[in-house]
Amino acid sequence: MALSGLDIYKLLPKTNCKQCGFATCLAFAMQLARKALTVEKCPFISEEAKRILEEQSLPAIRLITLGAEGEKLEIGNETVMFRHEEKFRNPAGLGFIIEDSLEDAEIKKRLEKINKLKFERVGQILEVNLIAVKQCLDPERFLRAVEVVLANSALPLMLISGDSAALKKTALRAMARRPLLCCANKENFKDMASVAGELGLPLVAAAQDALDLAYLTKELNSLGIKDLILDTGIKSVTEKIWDLTQIRRQALKRSNRALGYPSLVIVDKDDPYEEAIEASAYIAKYAGIVLIRGIASWEVLSILTLRQNIFTDPQKPLQVEPRLYPVGKATKKSPVLVTTNFSLTYYTVLGEVEASKIPSYILSVDTEGMSVLTAWAAEKFNADSISKALDKCGIKDAVEHRNLIIPGYVAVLSGDLEEKSGFKVIVGPKEAAGLPAFLKNLN
Repeated sequence: MALSGLDIYKLLPKTNCKQCGFATCLAFAMQLARKALTVEKCPFISEEAKRILEEQSLPAIRLITLGAEGEKLEIGNETVMFRHEEKFRNPAGLGFIIEDSLEDAEIKKRLEKINKLKFERVGQILEVNLIAVKQCLDPERFLRAVEVVLANSALPLMLISGDSAALKKTALRAMARRPLLCCANKENFKDMASVAGELGLPLVAAAQDALDLAYLTKELNSLGIKDLILDTGIKSVTEKIWDLTQIRRQALKRSNRALGYPSLVIVDKDDPYEEAIEASAYIAKYAGIVLIRGIASWEVLSILTLRQNIFTDPQKPLQVEPRLYPVGKATKKSPVLVTTNFSLTYYTVLGEVEASKIPSYILSVDTEGMSVLTAWAAEKFNADSISKALDKCGIKDAVEHRNLIIPGYVAVLSGDLEEKSGFKVIVGPKEAAGLPAFLKNLN
């Protein structure tokens, strides 16, 4: 928990020297609590107090960066337990396990499929983030498998091996990707710390419970390893979510620096449906990285869709630019439909208009990212806002008619909108699914 202004004041020299630019040390402390300035502004603060304040200013959950420029994965830096309190900052990374026991051709085949796992949803590109190569055979085969991955994928890399020598040799080959090393436990942490420290790479710390993890991370910190990711091993869903929740709670609510790191989860399920459900549960509560084996597009899309929904800012709904959008080869005779600039609403309407195969225009009105009924209730989607959008968007030059189709749920706007806009208002279907039939039958 962050220090209050009074807590900070107790650490200051209390001289009221004014050299920091404030009349009193208490005023300076209040500004420090708001993070409006840095502790260096005080010329007389002790080194011990400075150390305490600098530690308190660090994020409760450390930001960890994997990969190289262009294909980076950032996890951690979270500040809240629940999304509605503010927002979740860095989406959980979704990765795939590739074992070195696979033939080169099979690894390449899997990578080709993984590279194609990119989807567009409500204006955003959904992508996977990580390839984890696991050693099952000898070190040379492990190195060869990593080389195949490096040659066929640009994604950030994770190296899984219990052999520190093999891990070091392979990590040297993959240094340009800044790979994540896995993993250090109570038996091998000194050897693993030596490799991670020498190469300057992040390391997974593995133990069976939060208490053992805290002890292990302190040992690793004492050896100079600061970039850590936590793993409590493969457990039942209930046990794993308990671990993830308690680790997050300890970091955020108890200021337990020993557990202030992102968490890793490996999903070990043969059934792809179970795998997708379990992976989704861990993304919701509170994994930093989730590794799976399945690469079917339907499975991955379902997980990425859930991740997108969880990691959007609840105070800033996904929005499209409010303007006029042509669909297909729109002409001066094409129908004009009006909707809001909430991404999900707009793309739902767009999909149905495209399905109708009727070239059209869609006018997206600025409703601050609200859906149709929500915006209407908030008086953001009314005759005035739609009329202003019509004046700005250039529709009067784009079409030769003066007809406007509005959503059926806001049919009550018809009379006022006709009067203020000069357009004839046609009430469309209440649901977007009715648009293809509606447009095909529109005279």
